[in-house]
Order: sequence, then C-alpha cells, then structure tokens
Amino acid sequence: MSTTATAKAMAPEPQDQRPVSGLDRYFKITERGSTVAREVRGGFATFFAMAYIIVLNPIILGSAKDMYGHQLDSGQLVTATVITAALSTLLMGVIGNVPIALAAGLGVNTVVALQLAPKMAWADAMGMVVLAGIVVMLMVATGLRERVMNAVPGSLRKAIAIGIGLFIMLIGLVDSGFVSRIPDIAHTTVPLQLGGDGHLTGWPVLIFIVGTLLTLALMVRKVPGAILISIVVMTVVAMIVNAVAKVPSWGLTTPEWPGNPVATPDFGLFGEFSLFGGFEKVGVLTGVLFVFTVLLSCFFDAMGTILGVGDEAKLMDKDGNFPGINKVLLIDGLAVASGGATSSSATTCFVESTAGVGEGARTGLASVVTGGLFSVALFLTPLATMVPSQAATPALLAVGFLILANSVKEIDWSDYTIAMPAFLAMLMMPFTYSITNGIGIGFISFSLLRLVAGRGREVPAAMYAVSAVFVFYYAMPALGLT
Repeated sequence: MSTTATAKAMAPEPQDQRPVSGLDRYFKITERGSTVAREVRGGFATFFAMAYIIVLNPIILGSAKDMYGHQLDSGQLVTATVITAALSTLLMGVIGNVPIALAAGLGVNTVVALQLAPKMAWADAMGMVVLAGIVVMLMVATGLRERVMNAVPGSLRKAIAIGIGLFIMLIGLVDSGFVSRIPDIAHTTVPLQLGGDGHLTGWPVLIFIVGTLLTLALMVRKVPGAILISIVVMTVVAMIVNAVAKVPSWGLTTPEWPGNPVATPDFGLFGEFSLFGGFEKVGVLTGVLFVFTVLLSCFFDAMGTILGVGDEAKLMDKDGNFPGINKVLLIDGLAVASGGATSSSATTCFVESTAGVGEGARTGLASVVTGGLFSVALFLTPLATMVPSQAATPALLAVGFLILANSVKEIDWSDYTIAMPAFLAMLMMPFTYSITNGIGIGFISFSLLRLVAGRGREVPAAMYAVSAVFVFYYAMPALGLT
C-alpha cells in the first residue's frame, strides 16, 4: 500500500454535520458545532448567573418614589421582572436563534428610578421607556441600527468584547464581596479595596474563592459543564455553611431553603404606562432628552453585548458581521418597549449570557432553556433566588478570561489610530462601570484620531454620526440639559 493510501486509511472519518432531528435542524445545533447537552447546560448557567435580577430590579425600582410620592409594589415588580425576562429571552431563542438572554437592564433601571420617576408619575416614566423601545424598533426597520453596528471596525469590535470581559470580571469581584468600594468618608483617592475592609474575611468570600478555584480547575481538566457544576456545588456548600455557621449576611440572596418555595404572580403593573404623560410634566425638550438617555443606554449596551457574545460564540461570518442580526436587534427593541409596558423598566441583552457561551452554548436553544427557567421562576421565585452571588460570580471571572484570551491577539496594535481607541474602549467599561461609556469613548477617539492622521475618509459616515451623538450626550450636563 502506498504512503498516500496509508495516510488516507489512517485519517479520521469526517464528522457527520447533518442534523439528527427537527430540533437540531431548527436551531442549527450540529451546524454550529454544539450539542443539545451543551445548550441545556449553557441555558442553566446563564440563568443562574443572572437570576439576581429577580431580586435586584424590584429593590432598585421599589425603593424610589415618583413626583407624587408613590412607590411600586415589590411583589408586582418581581412578577413584571420575571415574566418580561422570560418572554423576551424565549423570543430571542426561538426567533433570533442566539444564546443571548434578556432582563431588566441595570443602569437603565436606575435612570428610570432616579431621573425620570421623581419628575413625573410612574406610568409616565414607563411610557418613556416604551417610546425608547419603539424608536429602537424603527431604527431596526430602517436598517439604521445595523448600519451603525457594521460601521464599527473589526479591532474596535474585539476591544468591545474585551471590555465586556473585563467589565463582567469586575462585576463578579464586586458582587461576590472579593473587592468593595471604599466609602467617600474615608477621604482617599483609592476607589476599591480587597474585601470589605482591606482584608478577605467571612464565609461568603471563602465560598467565592473556592468556587473560582473549582471552576478554573474543572476548566483546566476540560470537564463538560464546568461552570454549571461549580455553581451547583458551591450553592450546596453555601447552604450547608449558612445552616451551620449562621452567616449574618450574604448580600442580596441567602443560600437557604425557602419555607414556601411557591410564589403567586401579581400582574397588577401590566399595562400601567402613559406614552405622552411625561411630556406634560417636564416639557417637550426635557421629555425628548429623557427618552434619548434611555435610548442611548439601551442601544449601545445591547450592541456591545450582542457583538461580544456573538464573537465569543463564533457566530460572526468571515467579514466580521453577524448573520441574521436584524432579528436579534428587533427582539431587543421589542424587549425595551415591553419592559416599559410591564413597569419592569427597559429589558435588554444581558452580558451574563457569556456564562452560557462559556459552557458551549451556540444557539437559541440555550435561550429557550433560560427563558423556560425564568417562566418556572415566576411561580418558584424563592427557589430561583436562593443561589448566592458568591456561587454564581466565579463564572463571570472564567468567562472574562476566555473572552480576553480569544480576542486580544486579534487587535491591530501596530496602528495607533485603532489601537488607542480599542485600549480606551476596553478600559473605560470596567473603570466607568458602563458598556455604553466604553463604546462612546472608543468611537469618539477613533473618529478624532483618524481625522488627525489624515485618514478621515476611512471612517464610515455612520461612525461620525454616532460619535457626534456621544459628544452631545456627554456635553448635556454642561449645556444644562439634564
């Protein structure tokens, strides 16, 4: 037998890429190099990584008062938060076919609670969120949103993904208590410290440390389901520790079996919004600026997350574009509007979706699983919220590392007109605790540096337009428009 024939005989059989079922064919599971088991694990991992929103969103919105002193009911907010997240995520899975979950956006809910509500009624504030979602959907329908995303150069897209990786790592460290903010009364220029007082103390931090080591060890050993296994194991350990040591505080969620795991949904806030009532309270100009503020945050937070998750899940084509992105963007816009319609604030793509991608999720089946878990949580909220952040946040560190490892080498560091904006974008996200700020500073610096270098014609018109919008946005306080 010839050498060539021998080599052919020894070569492995090519893997059959044909779908094995209708489910496989619809979600393109095999085509994207995934399996049903990976998608299910990914869906669970994403849910556990973002389940904290079930508790946190009602706290943020429920603690604020509108101009009449009214507060939203906490139980109704839980129902609104959960069902909006469930439906939006299910739509993203079934129609968008991407492993991206959605829920009430952090940052946007603070804007609604602290900027909008105090100057109008709650229904008026939520109406402005609905308007922002409608504008987003109109931008998708006209192709404007996709043109903006396609105008972002490849290296800057990678920087956005890296910035998100660094951002979610910082979120994990802060939410776990491994690092904490130093109070202003300390009169120091150092913003963060190790632990709660400069030292690592307490059972919750130990749970986080052990969980991180377990996650990394399982990943090094290439154990399938490493992230999900770690979350489940550390939740059980945390429950045992809490029962034995009587830990005084775990933060938002306490790892203990609830006395009554069943919760009754209360849909009292659904449909409680007024599209134009807010303009009567604050005037047309201020009202437009309020809608613009919500729109900007939702638009670019989602854009960064979609690009970051899409890149990590290997969903981009050879030109760096996201096939079928219009469906994804349309669902995101619909989610923003539905968040206002249910009074849960703007619902948007969650960066914690990367936890599922880290488990191997590549299709919308993972989102269907996550959405299904949110649906179950509508009736079992106490169970969904017993996973402490210290057990879930190690996943964010692990995924942050994976994003950096996969993206940093693909930035063109030799071209300063793109390398410097990329550097600024990736650092500003964690340093300002905002995806939108990182994108804005990256866009502005890219446009300016290309102009200074005499390469202004290389910058797409959409990039100039968006950069100008960001300049106006940052100048609004100085112009007295906030």
